[in-house]
Amino acid sequence: MTSSPASEGPFYPPTLGVPERFTPAQLRASLDITMSEHGAGPVWLFAYGSLIWRPEFPVAEARRARVHGYHRGLYLWSLTHRGTPEAPGLVLGLDRGGSCSGFAFRLPEDHLDANLYALWEREMPYASYRPEWLNCRLDDGSRVRALGFVLERHLPSYAGSLPDNIVQHVLDSAQGHFGTTRDYVEQTAKALRDYAMPDLNLEGILARCCPLRRAQE
Repeated sequence: MTSSPASEGPFYPPTLGVPERFTPAQLRASLDITMSEHGAGPVWLFAYGSLIWRPEFPVAEARRARVHGYHRGLYLWSLTHRGTPEAPGLVLGLDRGGSCSGFAFRLPEDHLDANLYALWEREMPYASYRPEWLNCRLDDGSRVRALGFVLERHLPSYAGSLPDNIVQHVLDSAQGHFGTTRDYVEQTAKALRDYAMPDLNLEGILARCCPLRRAQE
């Protein structure tokens, strides 16, 4: 698929350039600033995408949860995890408006700093997200402040809502260090479905943009 003038709307592949990776010092500074805003009490993390099915860190407690004011969307270009600079993939992020279901994970106090730093290395290789403490309602109605990674709309990595033809092209072709965009979307949709909190937007994307998958079901 070739590029088209900006006046004609989104095109693929987008002209993104290669973003500068965060250095270990920058990761540490971001983590320290974020944690300085937490205060006392347990540390909760809001999981809305691959963290649900591939957390890669110990969890002391997992609760169904919902965040209001943000929704989950396939709005972030991925140049390493699920794509390349030449053929960017797409991954999920929290964008303003609506609400989002997921899980709140309470992190154990043992090795907390090391586990958080590993999380920063995974989620913040670039400045695509903004760590933020979100108001999170747990399944019993109680509330906690949970760490979430919110999209930075002003950066080139923010894809926003894309037309189906581009999403289909990405799902058909994009692949990075951790696998394909399609596998990422399918695993996230399946995890949410298995936990009885299906994401109708993701289900619709898969139904519309993966015709071979639909024909095989």
